[in-house]
Amino acid sequence: MNTDLIVMIPFVIMLLAVAFMPFVHSTWWNLHFKKVSFFLAGIIILYYLLVRHDVPRLCILLSEYFSFIVLIGSLFLVTGGIYLRVQGEATPLRNTIFLIVGSIMAVFIGTTGASMLLIRPWIHSNRYRITAFHIIFFIFMISNIGGCLSPIGDPPLFLGYLRGVPFFWLFQHLWFAWLLSMSLLAAIFYFLDRKNFLKAPLSVRTFETYNEAWTFKGLFNLFFLAIIIGAVFLPSPWREIMMILAALSSYLLTSKNIFVANKFTFHPIEEVAWLFFGIFATMVPVLDYLEERVSLTSSYPALKPIHFYYLTGFLSTCLDNAPTYLALLQLHLGMNGMSIEKVNDVAYVAMNNPQFLTAIALGAVFFGATTYIGNGPNFMVKSIAEDAEIRMPNFVHYILCYSLPILAPILFLIGWVFFH
Repeated sequence: MNTDLIVMIPFVIMLLAVAFMPFVHSTWWNLHFKKVSFFLAGIIILYYLLVRHDVPRLCILLSEYFSFIVLIGSLFLVTGGIYLRVQGEATPLRNTIFLIVGSIMAVFIGTTGASMLLIRPWIHSNRYRITAFHIIFFIFMISNIGGCLSPIGDPPLFLGYLRGVPFFWLFQHLWFAWLLSMSLLAAIFYFLDRKNFLKAPLSVRTFETYNEAWTFKGLFNLFFLAIIIGAVFLPSPWREIMMILAALSSYLLTSKNIFVANKFTFHPIEEVAWLFFGIFATMVPVLDYLEERVSLTSSYPALKPIHFYYLTGFLSTCLDNAPTYLALLQLHLGMNGMSIEKVNDVAYVAMNNPQFLTAIALGAVFFGATTYIGNGPNFMVKSIAEDAEIRMPNFVHYILCYSLPILAPILFLIGWVFFH
């Protein structure tokens, strides 16, 4: 068997383990997922170290993972020190407005920032009737699609900005796709939440159980949140240094009572750190294989924007969408004799042939919502929800019961409207 294909096996095993082990034997998986992730990642690291002798590639891997986990971890820690409770009843209309406002916030503070800031108030406000679909729509709208209008919004878009995509290009070209998808998801959520609301006990529907006012504690952490968001634009390692300092300062200055009120634990970030270490490491051969195919694209039929939309989308369901975005952008540039390493080439494509970049951006951001591993905040939200004793669907159930029947038709509609 081809060596290139053999070294992809750990990635396949990693995906299958994340998808099925919590369902097959959850107790064993909870005890040993760190070992599985470390073992599979170790195979790839040793392969690149001892067989390919490609130390620079390992350095890139560790750098990308470190930047990812510092961003996720610092936002998780700082937002954990903000106690926010919303006054009023969790009616279907209020819930829908909450999701829309949260999606708009994701444009300005990123999907990770908005998700970590709002997930606890979302769970608390719906505590008397919350179900899995409340969390899934939160992931769909706030943790993913909401952030597609700015480079700050989602990690792959920020990487595109660093490579040469103009800052306001996303808003100019993606606003209608954002509006259409948000409108459809909001309408579907309202319909489902209204059915859920009508099944709730009378005391919940008449709001006898709600007696809270607006509550804000730890608001000084918004300053540290702003530092983290601003640090995104700094070069490495200053970016990571500023984020770590902001997170540590926030943790030391925040009253422990706030963390207790938020039921804050380090378990969600610990789970994400270990699982994504395995995912980041094992997907390196897959991404390298894709990049090596660039030189062979001259023999392929001409690829159209619709092909890039679905190819980027498909890969974003099983790979993290940030490196997937870069891989497909490199593929398109390589087919046209350009390079992702040249800022002018990326800017030229963005301004003179925007449909291809639009397809790649929408495919990465929108399809990142179809699985827990498609985008960094997804797993974080899932873990926080499970810590709140909400029964979340497993990997397969998420796809079969939510992504395919609810999200997939919208994604196909977007593809048909914009790239048919």
